[in-house]
Amino acid sequence: MSQAQQLRAESDFEQLPDDIPISANIADIEEKRGFTSHFVFVIEVKTKGGAKYLIYRRYRQFYALQTKLEERFGPENKNNPFTCSLPVLPAKVYVGVKQEIAEARIPALNAYMKNLLSLPVWVLMDEDLRIFFYQSPYDSEQIPQALRRLRPRTRKVKSVSPQGPSFDSLAAPRAEALFDFTGNSKLELSFKAGDVIFLLSRINKDWLEGTVRGTTGIFPLSFVKILKEFPEEDDSTNWLRCYYYEDTISTIKDIAVEEDLSSTPMFKDLLELMRKEFQREDIALNYRDSEGDLVRLLSDEDIRLMLKKAQGLPSQKRLFPWKLHITQKDNYKVYNTVP
Repeated sequence: MSQAQQLRAESDFEQLPDDIPISANIADIEEKRGFTSHFVFVIEVKTKGGAKYLIYRRYRQFYALQTKLEERFGPENKNNPFTCSLPVLPAKVYVGVKQEIAEARIPALNAYMKNLLSLPVWVLMDEDLRIFFYQSPYDSEQIPQALRRLRPRTRKVKSVSPQGPSFDSLAAPRAEALFDFTGNSKLELSFKAGDVIFLLSRINKDWLEGTVRGTTGIFPLSFVKILKEFPEEDDSTNWLRCYYYEDTISTIKDIAVEEDLSSTPMFKDLLELMRKEFQREDIALNYRDSEGDLVRLLSDEDIRLMLKKAQGLPSQKRLFPWKLHITQKDNYKVYNTVP
């Protein structure tokens, strides 16, 4: 085990402040105009304390951060005993269409940020890294446009209007629009800042369904302020806990899904979901048996066996009793015996 991995494994992550970022994903790119036009990455940051906000960063800011971290923590620094292997930042591109370059960088930058936030706690506490992921006054003043990479899968929406004597506007779940939002399709609800939107359902952790002025559609949660939340029992979101193994380090990620806790997924659907969530194709799905060993999942029959083994285990509200362990496809060291 490398020094960095050892320190992260032994560190007390709970002692870190709540504003430490634990995940960051690019929600969209937006064109900004100055003396020349350029594209920024709209990044959704989640912190250890559960906060969630948007920041706006150019590629050159990623590059500046990487340069500082390499100077401070890279293996070439002989004066710092706390060095580690830093993630690789996608290289500069000097020729091409700016928008296409920015779009092509998104998967690599998402992987870069994920690996960056998995480094030892003394890197997470670095001042430059923390400033990079902080929401500055500039960030908080920006009005997000589409956030299209947070969009849920397309679904049909019902046409509902809050009218009639039985409708109680004070008791109904509702939200106030913080910004204008223009939907990209008939499924999405358009509204203006200040509109009160009556909430119909929660699509997933990032999108809601609501109605305003007789029109119904879905819209991003980040565009509104909740005035009255859904009753807890109306929230259809459940959570699947996943353990992701990279070398000797495992990280935990809870994935929001809409299926019932008693549902049985198909192997191909579960594999595809994990590939999208972890942005890797070369992964394997596993579960941990009663003796603590990882068992690889290869078929629908294996999925049913995993669910059967999980029956009777202690469960938490809205959390599936079975857990997934995500490993690299060619890494057999995680097993007691080689398949």
